[in-house]
Amino acid sequence: METLQYALRKLIYSIPLIFGVTMISFVLMVYFGPDITYSMLGKNATDQQIVELREQLGYNLPFIERYFMFLKELVTFDFGSSISSGEKVTSILGKHVPVSIAVALPSFILSNVFGVTLALIAAFHRGKAWDKLIMVFAVVGMSVSYLMVVIAFQVIFSTSYGFNWFPVQGWVEPPPDYPDITFFEIIYYYWYYYWAYVAVPTMASVFVSLGYNTRFFRAVIVEELNRDYVRTAKAYGVYSWKIMVKHVLKNALIPISTRIIITLPFVIIAGNLVLEKFFGIPGIGLVTYDAITNGDLPIVKAVVTCTAVLYVMALIFTDIVYKMIDPRISYNR
Repeated sequence: METLQYALRKLIYSIPLIFGVTMISFVLMVYFGPDITYSMLGKNATDQQIVELREQLGYNLPFIERYFMFLKELVTFDFGSSISSGEKVTSILGKHVPVSIAVALPSFILSNVFGVTLALIAAFHRGKAWDKLIMVFAVVGMSVSYLMVVIAFQVIFSTSYGFNWFPVQGWVEPPPDYPDITFFEIIYYYWYYYWAYVAVPTMASVFVSLGYNTRFFRAVIVEELNRDYVRTAKAYGVYSWKIMVKHVLKNALIPISTRIIITLPFVIIAGNLVLEKFFGIPGIGLVTYDAITNGDLPIVKAVVTCTAVLYVMALIFTDIVYKMIDPRISYNR
């Protein structure tokens, strides 16, 4: 009950922040954004058609009225229709966001689990060979261009120039409509082809993000190793992996959980433009890329604003997680 009350209180306190985020999004993308009149009507539109469409789109309304129309779209989750296809934006999000989550979730989990594990090993062997080796790997992962890593992994694992183990591009298609196909065969089909298409994007994403995560997690854990209780344990000769995992890692979880949670909105909504474009995965990242290149403002507006609002929600969620990690934290402070 206390957690629910705190979450509601934080949500109320976050209303000015949400207004600020939506105001910036509105000003940059809508009010001073591109005029989509000519994209919708074409070059040969008459003056009367232009005036009527601009009135229909609300371009003739005052700033405050257009901003409240924008808020209404966000609250009702109705961002209109795509200029390119005419399909409802909410329908597009509903079809493509789950694909992006399915692609991003394995790399999100693996990069954080491996990052914490490598950071623990590096911090435990601080200044020694294992620490230096892990840090060299992390720096290499951070230094190499993400685009170059994606291309390299695609060539190595998905073409005849490399191992040719996985498909170059595409996504899981519905199984063949055989009359005697069983439920378990359908599950196996989706499971097999899902990992076939997601394996290379996951490896490329983990390779890059692991460097950033490992360096950050190691810095947090090393800072915790300088606490008095660790120095006392070392003085008594009790310094071991049990202390690292049970005490040091537990006390370092607050900054670690913060970094993990604030990346969730980008996993859920934003997608990955580079991965989905190069591997031809029909997620929200690819849809957003096409919307940007085609000037499809309703889709871009929906993705950006939903990501921004979810980011604010993630900040609220981090405070709740703090209490779960450390019960000494009070919601009343």
